Amino acid sequence: MKKKYLLLIILFVFYAAKAQNEIDPYQKNNEIKLNALAPIWASFQVGYERHLNHNSSLGISFYYVFDNTKNEKDLNYSISPYYRRYFGKKYASGWFVEGFGMLASTDGKKIYASEDHSIYTENPAVINFALGAGGGWKWVSKSGFLLEANVGYGSILVNADKTDHDIVAKFGLSAGYRF
Repeated sequence: MKKKYLLLIILFVFYAAKAQNEIDPYQKNNEIKLNALAPIWASFQVGYERHLNHNSSLGISFYYVFDNTKNEKDLNYSISPYYRRYFGKKYASGWFVEGFGMLASTDGKKIYASEDHSIYTENPAVINFALGAGGGWKWVSKSGFLLEANVGYGSILVNADKTDHDIVAKFGLSAGYRF
């Protein structure tokens, strides 16, 4: 009887060892990506993502605006950490939802001294913090090349009264590499 249990244990150990050797070709835990839409708004965005398992990851993105006069936005730069939950069959790909934080530098409110808004005083840059949610889709090839589309909206929680808005938005159409 002991020999049967010993044989079962040995077979189970060999099966478990074989299962660990089967590697998912999509299972690479790091990726870096660039937002292709950012140059349209005279800006640059780069992101890094670390996969925790098949369905979740943590990441951070950095967004920098080169020229605020071209895009008529008050954002100077932002740093946005996020958590993602994936729903695809492949490793960390397919449809996803995310929760994010955003630490951003924005230009302060303009205080107008004339009715036609030709004379105003511009406040200095303000650092604010927002929380939000978003979603998107990611496609990954076996070689590691990836394409991603995402959108997200959030609300400014800190220093919202010192800016002209209280909502933040994230848009991306990114290409990158998983390694």
